[in-house]
Amino acid sequence: MQVKRLFDVLHFQKANHPQQVAIATVKNGEWWKLSTDELIQQSNNMSLGLLKLGINKGDKVAVVTSANRTEWNICDQGIGQIGAINVPLYPTISTKDYEYILNHAEAKICIVSDAKLYEKVKDLKASVPSLQGIYTFDQVEGAACYEEIIKAGEGGNVADIKAISDTVDEKDLATLIYTSGTTGTPKGVMLSHQNIVSNVLTVRAELPIEAGHVALSFLPLCHIFERMVIYTYLHTGANVYYSDIDTLKDKLGTVRPHFFTTVPRLLEKVYEGIVNKGLALTGLKKKLFFWALEMADKYDYDQKPSFTFKIADKLIFSKWREGLGGRIMGIVTGSAACPLKMARVFSAAGIPIREGYGLTETSPVLTFNRFAEGGAMLGTVGMPIKDVEIKIAEDGEILAKGPNIMMGYYKEVEKTNEVLTEDGWFSTGDVGTFVTNNAGNKFLKITDRKKELLKTSGGKYVAPAPIESKFRENFFIEQIMVIGESKKFVSALIVPAFPVLEQFATENDITFASRDELIVNPKVQAKYQSIIDEVNPNFSHIEQIKKFKLLKSEWTPETTELTPTMKLKRKVINEKYNKEIDSIYND
Repeated sequence: MQVKRLFDVLHFQKANHPQQVAIATVKNGEWWKLSTDELIQQSNNMSLGLLKLGINKGDKVAVVTSANRTEWNICDQGIGQIGAINVPLYPTISTKDYEYILNHAEAKICIVSDAKLYEKVKDLKASVPSLQGIYTFDQVEGAACYEEIIKAGEGGNVADIKAISDTVDEKDLATLIYTSGTTGTPKGVMLSHQNIVSNVLTVRAELPIEAGHVALSFLPLCHIFERMVIYTYLHTGANVYYSDIDTLKDKLGTVRPHFFTTVPRLLEKVYEGIVNKGLALTGLKKKLFFWALEMADKYDYDQKPSFTFKIADKLIFSKWREGLGGRIMGIVTGSAACPLKMARVFSAAGIPIREGYGLTETSPVLTFNRFAEGGAMLGTVGMPIKDVEIKIAEDGEILAKGPNIMMGYYKEVEKTNEVLTEDGWFSTGDVGTFVTNNAGNKFLKITDRKKELLKTSGGKYVAPAPIESKFRENFFIEQIMVIGESKKFVSALIVPAFPVLEQFATENDITFASRDELIVNPKVQAKYQSIIDEVNPNFSHIEQIKKFKLLKSEWTPETTELTPTMKLKRKVINEKYNKEIDSIYND
């Protein structure tokens, strides 16, 4: 069969490679595994139950889950195959944001995963006129359970679903995804079935996964990156196992995945853990560890292993692979820039890391580094995918065109016209250039966000992202934001990696009663100055950090400094730490 709509993917799996484990989630301490047939049955019950509730083609259903779980897929499939629109929401946004989005989308039903999320939305029916019901995946006191929808659909006529799904066109709206944005009100990105399916079919052809392989998923399903990847796994016939971040380490050992997607910060955390174990070694073992690490630091894609490299692999790198389950064939990272060191070192260790690039508005993939020989280049986000055109505007902005480009922003014609031309070119807001590898292939390299370029008082432009990425490679730095707009020089706000810093304090006889006391300690200040001095030479004089301020609190989506996709909200941080910034430039 031909896959044209999102709900076709699961039926494609049934027709071509049905699985005993299509998707699995831990439920009540045990794996809840659904086969292809069971997942289809549950999804059909969901569709029939929604029809009984009066949900019709074109109606909006919001779904929010705090962790990836099978119920989300049942809802997604059940909503889609009756022509309704899935509106996935982030679990970390505020009640005020939920109210705005549910009103803007005119959602008829909101389904949340647990009691904590129910508390956020339970009173919104009064302020969201379109909202007819709120349901929960878990049994929550006082709440209607989503199982009620499933049970209402049991025994219904599947022909009723097909009669509607046959009327759903590939160019119809499939989902509304509200972008968090680093500033301003969330915009509803309209993606059609064709937008996302085109991405699924193209990406699937480039991934080293096959039917029966195990894929681990933990990035949020409300984000188009992981959601598109899940459709790709289903199309392939891979067995999808869900995890949350808290239990990820255990799941890697028990599930032993062949493939997963991630974000750079998680790779950095894993790397920090590996190196800290190396630091704890003694004698010859410690020397061997850092000898291997030094070789990995010089690795390049497609490099043929030398005899000494094979020794390092057997003694050191093989243990890294075992820590990830021992079967990893590939990892794709996205959402933020991947530090070059992470891609280099993990790939050298036989854990192939490939970085990709895209936006919610592009469904999401525009480019990514391939796993085939000659198809990847370190320091880039890869080659454009099939049927996608990329060009660089005169001002350096990356423009994209293809079947994956969004339909537009929901109810926002003016904002749509600001980024999408009549002939289909989408303005990404990112700045980049093309570079060529030894095989003659052209790869896209991101240099910065167009709107995030700093302009010093001397009129010089500075791109903060590459500077921040380089500094985050250091274990002592958890988060960093480069500042200097309209200032004489560039500075930085730094959130220390406190577990590492506290270990440093212990080793250097630094006593402290609080983080406030720790970050102003002269030895700590000197340590971070030494890090600045070490990294600064990688950049031009105007880009080098002249002063810094250590901060005591991590930045999170809940504390508003980060978007739900972990991007810096630069305007928020500038406003929130206005006094600290003033002290840098007024001292």
